Amino acid sequence: MTPAISTIIVNYNAGAGLVSCIQSVIDQVGEVILVDNASRDNSIALVETQFAGDGRLRIIRNDTNLGFAAACNIGARAAQHPYWFFLNPDCLCAAGSVAELYRVLTANPKAGMVGGLLLNPDGSEQAGGRRLTPTPSRTLVSALGLRRFAKRWPTLLVDFNLHQQPLPDLPVSVEAISGACMLVKPEAVAQVGLWDDEYFLHCEDLDWCIRFVRAGWEILFVPSAPITHAQGVCSKSRPLFVEWHKHKGMTRFYRKFFRESYSLPLLWLVIAAIWGRFALIAAISTVKKLIWRS
Repeated sequence: MTPAISTIIVNYNAGAGLVSCIQSVIDQVGEVILVDNASRDNSIALVETQFAGDGRLRIIRNDTNLGFAAACNIGARAAQHPYWFFLNPDCLCAAGSVAELYRVLTANPKAGMVGGLLLNPDGSEQAGGRRLTPTPSRTLVSALGLRRFAKRWPTLLVDFNLHQQPLPDLPVSVEAISGACMLVKPEAVAQVGLWDDEYFLHCEDLDWCIRFVRAGWEILFVPSAPITHAQGVCSKSRPLFVEWHKHKGMTRFYRKFFRESYSLPLLWLVIAAIWGRFALIAAISTVKKLIWRS
């Protein structure tokens, strides 16, 4: 019996891979809701051709690109099933992976959210599928390149991405998972609320995770539910635009959750480092364009 799950996929120029994504999940859930953020490629046309007449798929078309969080909320409000599975359009779900996520989520009363084992196309574990909350101090460790000394001071220089640690045999509680693959429990969402659509792109998943944890819900990483993620497919066409919103989202995340628990000098140091990093990325991008044009 197919579990009562609505899969919500937000699309923006995902190309032909969107068809493969839907094919990998549609037989594992009750319905698929595809929310398109005004794509300009042929991805929606390909989906309409491939799934013509399939009542399990619904397409919602936004007139403009509303961002990831807002589109997720639109899909959630349209869902006909109580459990919501948020899936990126560049993901491929292995057979039985969604059923495994559902089994773990429903078997654990304290669990409000679960995520699977995110894999790179080469089969290696991807960063971000299981992680700690990137607090300001942890972010500074990462930004300053201090993680290379983590073996010497493991409790001080913590890497918030956990993918280099041994893979657990069973589901484990983590502080955060990736928005590329999230199955959420209806009771938890009723308490925590929907995604914060003030984020346009990036960090909205970390926001939701920290809100779940602070509300008393556990987040479980499920290693027995593999999902291949071809990261960044939707962002290739506008990389600097994506970087801008990524850094803007990081700034909102730190100011929203750590303003009271961290000293202002440290918090502003982190924010300055965030925008310094963006300035460097923008400068490198500009130089590359100039070289290419010449």
